[in-house]
Amino acid sequence: MRNAWLMGPDFCCVGAQKGGTGWLYDQLRFHPDFWMPPVKEIHYFDRLWRSPRIPAEKRRRGARKNARDQRDEVFLDEMEKLFARPDIDFQGYAQLFAPKKALLSGDITPGYSALPEEIIERLLWHFPGLKVLFLARDPVERAWSHLSMWVRHGRIEPFDVNDADQVTRHLLQPGVLVRSHPSKIVARWRRSVPAESFRVYFFDDLKRDPSPLRSSIIQFLGGDPGKSSGDLAADHNIKAQQERLDLSDKMRAHIARFFEQELKACARELGGPAAEWTARYGF
Repeated sequence: MRNAWLMGPDFCCVGAQKGGTGWLYDQLRFHPDFWMPPVKEIHYFDRLWRSPRIPAEKRRRGARKNARDQRDEVFLDEMEKLFARPDIDFQGYAQLFAPKKALLSGDITPGYSALPEEIIERLLWHFPGLKVLFLARDPVERAWSHLSMWVRHGRIEPFDVNDADQVTRHLLQPGVLVRSHPSKIVARWRRSVPAESFRVYFFDDLKRDPSPLRSSIIQFLGGDPGKSSGDLAADHNIKAQQERLDLSDKMRAHIARFFEQELKACARELGGPAAEWTARYGF
């Protein structure tokens, strides 16, 4: 029988993209109860169909430069071998997390929010004790942050942020649209993950008061929320100064109408801060 620390990840954060996953990675990477991979987003299960904005090889080369110790090097060596195979190898994926030993570890890949149910079912079959969490964000804010990121990275050309037709065309792009329906994402994952192993958290709470959110997540994952993440404050946000597209009140209302049915679905099905989203836009 394999040692307990060779049994793969303890948890998986499946999004949302632009929902605070970078903040979560930093908080866990510097927490003494966790060992986090040197690559924040592993992108193993969605690698066959994800958009290759940044080639996997380039991302891994960057991770080599930032490797902290031998454990990180071991992870990256195993990752190179694993990604060279065209099939999905769950045993090889589990082996990625061997460096964690007795610590907690997991995969934070927002792209997994779009995984088909077949892959989700296989993932939970191989790792039945896996804890899954999702950081939900108001679809209006999330989609606009997504478009801002695409412009920063050159994924799309700068556009007229006051032109409703241009904005709508971008919202309809599959890469934006599929990630902007948290009620559907949560429902798909909940069909496979036991209720006690699945949690939804909210970007609203991260903005409002990150300390209780941090404590709640760490406790759910099995860590000690009373321990600090080194010198990293709970409100640490490396992306806070990133340039964002201007969003006027008129365009915000337009995007809200675009997502009206989803906003109402989130209020019904997710509860918590999502119940406030419809009121925010007068629905």
